[in-house]
Amino acid sequence: MFERFTRDAREVVTGAVSHAELTDAASVGEEHLLLALLDRQEGRAAFAVTSLGLADRRASVEAELATARRHGGLTRADTDALAGIGIDVTEIVARVEEAHGVGALDRARRRGARRRPFTRGAKSILARSLRIAAGRGDRSIGDEHLLLALTACPGVAAEVLAAHGATYVTVNRALYGGGGEGEEGERFKEAG
Repeated sequence: MFERFTRDAREVVTGAVSHAELTDAASVGEEHLLLALLDRQEGRAAFAVTSLGLADRRASVEAELATARRHGGLTRADTDALAGIGIDVTEIVARVEEAHGVGALDRARRRGARRRPFTRGAKSILARSLRIAAGRGDRSIGDEHLLLALTACPGVAAEVLAAHGATYVTVNRALYGGGGEGEEGERFKEAG
């Protein structure tokens, strides 16, 4: 599938690996793909990110991703659901970090592996980007398809993007214009 990626999309994937390396993460996750997309200065995804104001709110996006990492990868919806049954995730994290150090619940750190594998969520994003490109009739997968896939797949990245006004519908509109989201948008919104 990687051979179908445009230069911009390949740079996002390699940028995601770099972000994982910077944080010494054991694997490349969807949050690393999101950060790599936010790094882009050119390309269709960069245009959408800028037009939706995400570039100006990068610090807020990074803070929400860091909170999710500290909470062991739980989304805000997960945290709210647990609160609904009387479990305070913030309190649990505070107690664990008090006993074991800050970041103790962060996803597994790298332990001597040479290559960082992609998480199931990141692989799902890559696969969804292929389906989005095919659904639009595009022959290659661009960075815009990766951004759309991040909004279409449930998880921390999609939740953080949505909290900042970047949903499948708004990203699709920024990329392709028009008021409607198109047939593929409906399919992916329902499948997500």
